[in-house]
Parts: sequence; structure tokens; C-alpha cells
Amino acid sequence: MATWGLIVEMTVGTGERKHMEASVLGHVEGSREQALAELAECIGRYTPEHPRSPKRSRIFRTADGFLLVIDGAWQSFSSRFTVAELVKDSAAPPPEPQPTPVPTPEDTATPTAAPPEDAAPASSGPTADRYEDGVPVKPAWLGRTDLP
Repeated sequence: MATWGLIVEMTVGTGERKHMEASVLGHVEGSREQALAELAECIGRYTPEHPRSPKRSRIFRTADGFLLVIDGAWQSFSSRFTVAELVKDSAAPPPEPQPTPVPTPEDTATPTAAPPEDAAPASSGPTADRYEDGVPVKPAWLGRTDLP
């Protein structure tokens, strides 16, 4: 399933300092049509910074979204709303953990292999208490004399 970004590019500043800036309004997982429907709802809630005294507002539908043109007292300002598929996100949240499968009686009935004869007994190594996530409280290398 694709993740779609709801993007607005808006006019900011005035006069010679007027320029376009882009920001992400949100994300939609699903089809492109679902993302366009959500984007259409975002336009109704959107309040641009400029103009301060709007005289006329027009919304145009484009191939990838919408174009909002607002005529002010002295200048026109625009906001382009676009739907774009998210390809890469360097700060994406980690994926949610998958539920671990519950073992069935058939899985627990399988015999375990015996350790090789040259292996050290399991009780010869230090036993370490572990945190809830499985990380040992005391690292195995701590206190070893054979390390530099």
C-alpha cells in the first residue's frame, strides 16, 4: 500500500521578498484517489498567511491536486496543494513490532539437539541478569582480563 504526502506550496513574504515554501500537511496510506479526497478536505481547513485582506478566492483542480489563488488588496497569492507518493523518509518512525506467534503443542514437542561434546557446560559461563528487552545488565566483556 502506498503512502501519499499531502503537500502545500504557499507564497510567503511580500514585495521583493515574496517566495514559495513547501510543507507537508499530512500522510495518507491507501490509493491516490483517497489521498486526493483527503487533500480536498485540507483545503477547506487551510488558512494562508497572506493576503491579510482577501478580495477574491479561487480553487482550481490540477492533475496532481489543487491550486488556490487569492487576490489581495495589492497582490495575488497562491497555494498549490499536491499529492505525491512518499518514496523515502530519512526520519521515518520505526516499524511497529509484529506480534510473536504463539507456539503450538507440535512446536514444543520437537526434540532439542544435544550440545557437542567439546562445548563447555552451560553453567561454566557467568549468568547475567537481563533487562526486559533482553540486554544483559552486566556486559559479558566486563571484567575479562584477556582484552586490551
